[in-house]
Amino acid sequence: MPLALALVLALGGCGDSTDKRGEQSAGGQTGAPGAAVPPLRLERVGFEDLPGWRAEDFEGALMALRASCARVDGQPEDRAIGTEAIALTAGDFATACAGLPDTAPGPGADAGAVRHFFQDHFVPYRVLGPEGAEGLFTGYFEAELMGSRMRTDTYDTPIYGLPEDLIVADLGRFSDDLAGERIVGRVEGGRFVPYPDRGAIEGGYLAERDLELLWIDDPVDVFLLQVQGSGRVILPDGEVVRVGFAGHNGRPYRSIGRVLIERGDLAPHAASWDGIRGWITENPEKARALFAENPRFVFFREVPARTGPGQPDGPIGAQGVPLTPGRSLAVDRGLIPLGLPVWLDTTRPGESDAPLRRLMVAQDTGGAIKGAVRGDYFWGHGDAALAEAGRMRSRGAYYLLLPEAAATRRRAAPSS
Repeated sequence: MPLALALVLALGGCGDSTDKRGEQSAGGQTGAPGAAVPPLRLERVGFEDLPGWRAEDFEGALMALRASCARVDGQPEDRAIGTEAIALTAGDFATACAGLPDTAPGPGADAGAVRHFFQDHFVPYRVLGPEGAEGLFTGYFEAELMGSRMRTDTYDTPIYGLPEDLIVADLGRFSDDLAGERIVGRVEGGRFVPYPDRGAIEGGYLAERDLELLWIDDPVDVFLLQVQGSGRVILPDGEVVRVGFAGHNGRPYRSIGRVLIERGDLAPHAASWDGIRGWITENPEKARALFAENPRFVFFREVPARTGPGQPDGPIGAQGVPLTPGRSLAVDRGLIPLGLPVWLDTTRPGESDAPLRRLMVAQDTGGAIKGAVRGDYFWGHGDAALAEAGRMRSRGAYYLLLPEAAATRRRAAPSS
């Protein structure tokens, strides 16, 4: 799903008190001569070691965590929801989720009760990768478009639903060696063949099949929506329709920003989203050909509105819960379990060294979000979110807050 906007477009990508130290994850040993460095290690720390912890106001953090708790509520307690690196079960969250405070902290509110809740139910661990505790943090946002349910002269670029002839083949059903591998295609003349690429689809392959969900006023915005994977469409009467990722045509992603750089049409420093849009505005007759350089095409579904009190109203993340602006983090789900609280210690977007330290929840992932210390910060929707997401490329660290039950189990486990 999501990833840092400027990096996606320019560089490529797809469409989170003790003195004991050195507790490590499954995956290898540290310190042994010649031993491989594991992809992820955890170092137990105290809450006093979390930079800025005492200043946190927790506004929105409980709402994000409550959404993740609802996801695991009712699951068998022994159900594994962790990773190979970090063992975790649904039951590990039971006590903490049951004890979530009812308060909704905000600016100026007393956050002490919430702080004590986390200190009573979780244990912080610094995350370290092969290169140490520092990594890259980028940002993403939810695209916002102007559209209509009917095609008009103004609204003439479609957002498509998933075609019936698109087939996702699970290769693991044919061979254990291919477990987890999938390919996308269609059946033609009794043979399984690749699904048409972007150029063919935008050239009319899906015409007259009644697959248009909505019609948008700007093809550039539709392309951006496909990069982001989800968005909000504002209809003429003010109604907001949220659309989410439903699938893609199985073709590889290619960055149009990289294409413009390679062709010499844009300098590397100018290949931000604003720079790319500016080039398209100056060369409108070349826009379709540029878009076709990225053969991947994304299909969408309409996402029902969520109107419950105290619920986030963001797009659905990889954990299956709505994302909370400023509180949801995309992580490498192969290493970091979704649903864990994460203390983020990085800097704000741009040239500023102003700290960005706050409690997040690992609720999403993305094709470019790989590695132990790697995160994508969800900024929300609208122009302000776009600006922050496009500028964010910050170095920093983060700390996982493991439920007390999981931390106790780690302490009892023999060193591997």
